[in-house]
Amino acid sequence: MRILVADATGAVGRLMVPLLVEAGHEVTGLVRTDGLRDLLRTFGASAVRGDALDADGVRAAVAAVAPDVVIHQLTALARGGPADNGRIRREGTRVLVDAARRAGVGRIIAQSVAWAYEPGDGPATEDTPLDVTAPRPRASLVGGVTALEEAVAEVEEHVVLRYGVLYGPGTWYTPGGLVGERLAGRAEDDPAAVFLGPLQADDGVSSFVHVEDAARAAVAALDWPSGVVNIVDDTPARAREWLPVLARALGVPAPSARHGREGWERGASNARARGELGWCPAHPSWRTGFPAMR
Repeated sequence: MRILVADATGAVGRLMVPLLVEAGHEVTGLVRTDGLRDLLRTFGASAVRGDALDADGVRAAVAAVAPDVVIHQLTALARGGPADNGRIRREGTRVLVDAARRAGVGRIIAQSVAWAYEPGDGPATEDTPLDVTAPRPRASLVGGVTALEEAVAEVEEHVVLRYGVLYGPGTWYTPGGLVGERLAGRAEDDPAAVFLGPLQADDGVSSFVHVEDAARAAVAALDWPSGVVNIVDDTPARAREWLPVLARALGVPAPSARHGREGWERGASNARARGELGWCPAHPSWRTGFPAMR
């Protein structure tokens, strides 16, 4: 298949593109600068110029590639704050979907998140509603996710991957990454630090997924039926459990344990991905995944 990947050089994209090429697909990455062409070439892929917020440019790029599938991995995590990321989800997705439909693309796979569910007890499933009545500032996150998923659903065949918190190479949760810097009392001026919140070892539950497993899920989704799928590991856990393990793996101090959580901090279930779709994470738990990071 001909596949166009938006953000082919991000944390997920740079692991996913070689897998797509190895599987025999013709892969083109949508890039903002010519400097990224060489990186894609090392993966066996080609590149086409396009800025996610430039509708004319993206329309021309998608038409030139004429892909069978578009894989949407766009974020603004590396160069902006929540408002920038929300704009990418709302406007960037709209631009990409419109260009794909205009070019007759029949399938799209898109990155979403598994922490936009409404408050409740126990891990959320794909049938759990999104937290659409959340107050600000959470309303901005949920609104962006909702806009992204609704736009993607306009394409006849569509798979929305609700990733857990990504860890591993190229993410913030890795040695030398933003989380370790924050726990060590540094990087407070990094504009991306606002995404992380206070990093408290409390009762709030998170679900993680290793970035390699996220990439493999995107490749597998080429053959999945339309719909939403949680891509998370097997062990949702309270921050008071996972944060000390992560801190040890990163060689930095862990915050003191405390009680309390926000109602939406509930984690997510991977029962559909595992049971219905046959996705088996190579890193089934952060308990072993964090210590194995290098």
